[in-house]
Amino acid sequence: MAYDERLEREAIQDVVTRLVARFTGTRSAEQVEAAVRTAYDRFATSPVRDFIPVLVEHDSKELLRGGTV
Repeated sequence: MAYDERLEREAIQDVVTRLVARFTGTRSAEQVEAAVRTAYDRFATSPVRDFIPVLVEHDSKELLRGGTV
């Protein structure tokens, strides 16, 4: 399957939406967005894009739990 940048962007936005809901009360929407952006940037040059949203969600949760955002 060919890489679809639009679908990846939509999937990343879904990650933001899920994490904002999950971390309500402990993290602001801005903190969640920053964590997702940080995690997403780590994969900017990855040639295989299929699992980027899953990896970004995992890394973002770790950042938010660790308080590094």
